[in-house]
Amino acid sequence: MNPIRVFLVEDDPVWRKGLIDFLNKEPDLTVVGEAGFKAEAIERFLPAKADVVLMDINLTENNLDGIETAIEFMALQADSKIIMLTSLTDEAVIVESFSAGAVNYISKSSFKEIPDAIRAAHNSQSAIHPTAAAALRNEFLRLKNDENQKLLSPAERDILQLIHQGHTQTQIEQSLHITKRTIKNHINRILKKMGVKTSKEAAAKASQKKLF
Repeated sequence: MNPIRVFLVEDDPVWRKGLIDFLNKEPDLTVVGEAGFKAEAIERFLPAKADVVLMDINLTENNLDGIETAIEFMALQADSKIIMLTSLTDEAVIVESFSAGAVNYISKSSFKEIPDAIRAAHNSQSAIHPTAAAALRNEFLRLKNDENQKLLSPAERDILQLIHQGHTQTQIEQSLHITKRTIKNHINRILKKMGVKTSKEAAAKASQKKLF
């Protein structure tokens, strides 16, 4: 069986050589190309015909240009399998890496896990490193919360909060200085948006989703 062909982009020549030696000791892996900065990486990428790319995020000091390079690689070859390699654990950077097309994100301190990550990427397995998985989960929850917050208007949230607190329509009318007809119109829209039958159900669901 042919070994998995790896292309390495890393600006630190000492670390790059050490990683190449480490990977080439694996019988099913071979490093077929290397680069130390963005322009060099883009020039050498396609000729290397790599199966998997290891991409350092900071090719020049704190510029995150490895992410830019990953975007360029994806434009050159849409099915590129890129693993971001870095010492950064910032969740925003991790999410940005996956948005750029990366299939995994591994800390350099976990270098012993790199060979298995390469194999997983090559086999299109979804073995995302726990650090990255946690960041993606948090981002998903943030996006879901943002989506929930946009579900209701401020007036609808106010009405549901008062319903949840046990207020009657008359009390809501007095508290918010709106008519009962307006309250009923708001409630009808709320029921359609939230897919429930009663205002109490809607209030309970809104509380569960932390909409107020």
